[in-house]
Amino acid sequence: MHRGHIAAAVVVAALALPAGAGAATRVLAVGDFGVGGSRQEATGRAIRAFEASHPASLLVTLGDNDYTKGASFESNWKASFGWLARAGVRVAGVLGNHDYERGDRGSYQLEALGMPRRYYTRRAGDVQVFLLDSNEITAAQTRWFRRALRTSKARWKIAAFHHPPWACGGHSGHDEVEERWVPLFERYGVDLVLSGHDHSYQRFAARRGVTYVIHGGGGATLYPVLFCRPGYPRLLYRKADFGFLSIVARDTELRVAAIGLGGRRIDRVIVRP
Repeated sequence: MHRGHIAAAVVVAALALPAGAGAATRVLAVGDFGVGGSRQEATGRAIRAFEASHPASLLVTLGDNDYTKGASFESNWKASFGWLARAGVRVAGVLGNHDYERGDRGSYQLEALGMPRRYYTRRAGDVQVFLLDSNEITAAQTRWFRRALRTSKARWKIAAFHHPPWACGGHSGHDEVEERWVPLFERYGVDLVLSGHDHSYQRFAARRGVTYVIHGGGGATLYPVLFCRPGYPRLLYRKADFGFLSIVARDTELRVAAIGLGGRRIDRVIVRP
C-alpha cells in the first residue's frame, strides 16, 4: 500500500476511536433546538446516528434548550436525547434567553443538562470547556471565569455560551460579551468559542488566535445570514441549515465540523495552537 494511503487510513481510524482509546476526544454541540415535536426529535436522531459511528465524550448545548417555558421540556428532552446516558455521553448545558422566560431563570433545566450551576467547567480528555451564562454577565461570573482560565492546565480551552460577541443574521453581536469576555479569551489562550442564538451556522476568521463559531441550527426557525457590522472579524463561512457541531481534539489540533441532519459535513476548520 502506498505510504500516503497508509497515513490516511491511520488518521481515519484514530478519529473513529472513542475517548480514552486513543489520541482523539470528541465533543458534540447543538444550539437553539428546544422546539419539541418532530423537528427537535429529528435533531436528536441525527446526533444519535452520527455519535454511533463517531463516539463522543460530551454533548454541549448552546442555549435555547426549551421554547415551551417548561411546559414540555422534560418530555421533549427525553424523546430527543434520552439515549445519551446509555451511550456514555455526558451533557454540559448552557442557558439561552428563551430558557429564562419561565421566571426561574432556567432552573428547571439544570439537572437534565448536567449543570451544577449557571457557569462551570467540564473536562473531557485534553479539552476543558468553560460553560458560561451570557444572560447575566455579572462581575462575579467574570472573576470566576478569569480565575478558571488562569489556573487551567488543559491542552485545549473551549468557551461555550448562548449570545455570540458577533453575529450576522437575525441577531447582531452581544456588546457586553465582546467588551468583558473577548479580552479574556485572547489573554488566556482560549482556542475556540461556541455560541448559539443566531439560527444559522457562521464561522469567523480567527482573531488573535481565537476561532469563533455560531451554531443555532438545532431546530428553531432558521434566520438568513445577511451582513456583518463594520469592525466584526471576517465571516468565512455561512449557512442557514439545521444540524450540529463535531469537535475532535488531538494532540496537535482541533477539528471543528458543522454536520447537517443527514450526516453530511457542511464546513470544517482546523484549529492549531
